Amino acid sequence: MKATRLSSQARVRLDERFSEIGTPDRYSPPVHGWVKAIREALGISTTQLATRLGIRQPSVVAIEKSEARGTIELATLRRVAEALGCTVVYALVPTKPLEQTMRDRARLFVRRELGPVEHSMMLEDQRVKQRDIDAKIDEVLRETNPRRLWD
Repeated sequence: MKATRLSSQARVRLDERFSEIGTPDRYSPPVHGWVKAIREALGISTTQLATRLGIRQPSVVAIEKSEARGTIELATLRRVAEALGCTVVYALVPTKPLEQTMRDRARLFVRRELGPVEHSMMLEDQRVKQRDIDAKIDEVLRETNPRRLWD
């Protein structure tokens, strides 16, 4: 029960934070990556950035290509960001609210649980009402250890 309550509270807090961030597409990187875009916007050459980083110019070009491909290491990106007067912001932003993800998982869990009952009731020309399913989903979210929903 405690794990269920803590998980629910964590989802609410995280969903609030994510709502402030906005949609993930808002943070799509420029075609050639953030490093190159910011470097060029600041008017810094690759040689000048290399000097600031204490590396050779070809390494800056390699870093920019690596970032554009999505293969750059976070530690390297942080170092370059600092040299450009920037901060790396790293986040996993859900495509939908975490609470909705859990409701979807609970719905699957309930469907598995009610499947045989629902089938029998359909044969008797009785359907499980949507409000009953919704009530069961609420109950599962309230009383089931969230880890069980991912089995």
